[in-house]
Amino acid sequence: MGSVADTGPARGTRLRRWLLEDLAANEPAGPHGPPKAEHQRPWWQVMCLTGLDYFSTLGYQPGIAALAAGLVAPAATVVLVALTLFGALPVYRRVARESPHGQGSIAMLERILPRWSGKLLVLALLGFAATDFIITITLSAADAAAHMLENPFLSEPLHGQQVTVTLVLIAVLGAVFLRGFKEAIGIAVVLVAVYLALNLIVVLVALDHLVANPHLLAGWRAHLFNQHPDPIGIAIVALLVFPRLALGLSGFETGVAVMPLIRGRPEDTEQRPEGRIEGARRLLTTAAVIMSLFLITSSLATTVLIPAEEFKPGGAANGRALAFLAHAYLGNGFGSVYDISTVLILWFAGASAMAGLLNLIPRYLPRYGMAPNWTRAVRPLVLVLTAISFLITIVFRASVDAQGGAYATGVLVLITSAAFAVTLAARRHGQPAAALAFGAITLVLIYTTIANIIERPDGVKIASLFIVAIIGTSLLSRILRATELRVTEVRVDELARQFITEAAARGDIHIIANEPHERDEAEYRAKEAEERAHSRIPVDEPVLFLEVTVYDPSEFEATLVVAGEERFGYRILRVEGPSIANAIAATLLHIRDITGRRPYIYFAWTEGNPVIYLLRYLFLGEGEVAPVTREVLRHAEPDPHRRPHVHVA
Repeated sequence: MGSVADTGPARGTRLRRWLLEDLAANEPAGPHGPPKAEHQRPWWQVMCLTGLDYFSTLGYQPGIAALAAGLVAPAATVVLVALTLFGALPVYRRVARESPHGQGSIAMLERILPRWSGKLLVLALLGFAATDFIITITLSAADAAAHMLENPFLSEPLHGQQVTVTLVLIAVLGAVFLRGFKEAIGIAVVLVAVYLALNLIVVLVALDHLVANPHLLAGWRAHLFNQHPDPIGIAIVALLVFPRLALGLSGFETGVAVMPLIRGRPEDTEQRPEGRIEGARRLLTTAAVIMSLFLITSSLATTVLIPAEEFKPGGAANGRALAFLAHAYLGNGFGSVYDISTVLILWFAGASAMAGLLNLIPRYLPRYGMAPNWTRAVRPLVLVLTAISFLITIVFRASVDAQGGAYATGVLVLITSAAFAVTLAARRHGQPAAALAFGAITLVLIYTTIANIIERPDGVKIASLFIVAIIGTSLLSRILRATELRVTEVRVDELARQFITEAAARGDIHIIANEPHERDEAEYRAKEAEERAHSRIPVDEPVLFLEVTVYDPSEFEATLVVAGEERFGYRILRVEGPSIANAIAATLLHIRDITGRRPYIYFAWTEGNPVIYLLRYLFLGEGEVAPVTREVLRHAEPDPHRRPHVHVA
């Protein structure tokens, strides 16, 4: 019994160490630091990583277009391509310039809309990003499973196992990330190259068949004009239905999220990574052009060559139109190779989505104090995201069609927010023509988003659940971490250091916490007299005043600069921070560390409702400072014999 009892904690410790082993390694650089140089790659290789998500939509996009638009699908696809090349692409090329460190358009909006308004908007956008990336994982795995079940060699043994196969694919993806994902880009290059080559073969064979059989195109054109005699009518229908094709816009947000992986020039700096920006813009442009060519040609080929009933749920081309053509025109052997390639890239597309989430969440939530520190570590996050993906798969029964609306909603909201962000950025930079152009793109994307939500409201419902969950858990985490010391560094200027050193040389260090108002001589004289009388500070002992000004209470972590100032003969330490209590506690601990003496801090009780003051502390960084300062000190320094003294009168 003793041996079993002894091994339990050790096993728990080993498991915890394994889960959090990358946390300590990532801390010095912080979650926002650039990846190591050996992990960076040329832009075209990184394009393959983001292309896992973007290019993999060829597995189901032509079928979705045909199902949504019927004979008008090629015209609707042309509208989608126009929006891609003249809307989303210019927007994200600007995002790459404005936000080159991987935070994307969300960071731009955070800078433009500061304080709590910016934080809450970021949390809402993270909800849509979570919708986009999580549904990418589940949708891609479900479509990969569908390709496996439709393959003539696997349809019999896997019949009726769509949910099970999807869950297995997601579990394997999670296991890959738990094991480590160092070779992701190399695998992505191979998968994307093979997949695009196979798609090129299928599309060229299909187009050759159309050229050899011109009556097929003539028949499609005749049916099209029978339904819509007026070309203007065709254009109107294409404009009305193209929001249903919005899945073809996926991949842009991932494209800027992976920017730190792009190898720049030797002269690049983190402040001005011009080589990385240029590489990201090439990545976005090349991917958009390749995808646009495939979208137009595949839409034309599948619409003309595949009977309409095959696109419907249960049909052989539902969600796998190009695979249908591969089997029909190149045989089951080639078709099976195509299926394997499609399954692998769809499954691996979840990897780019998982990488996007693992990049976004640690950049924002822990920094806001709205997630535990363990969310900076990869493995615990992977387990959480995999569990959520399991739940989504089971709820939707691994249906590609059912998840399409949620995916499109997440994609469109992120692209619309990016267009809005670059519009505001152009205005702030004094570029009215650019602001007008981006504003027009924003309006088109707003229409597309609203139309998609009206058509498929499930998407915004799912996104709303993610938003409520993120904001709810974030605020709860902020409350639970209220007494955590959240100062990353304390810097003391020369005059402040002189004040502290001279006070320590006299004996005990006495500090009076003062809330600055008029900052005149009468204020300091009255405050000193009050504290000397109430707290029994010896008359011959010098005192320092400590004043904290709150600059942005929505921030959680901060670097403090303690500045010395002398006014009317009184020595003052001035600090700016997101929270008064936290700044005072951090300053006291720093003074203890540089002098070897435990300072004394003196407060006056604040009159009022303690609940109101608690809320003021959580959201405004103010409130009842004395007890919160004491609690922060107690958590930061467990040894009471090393803890600064707190006096309240």
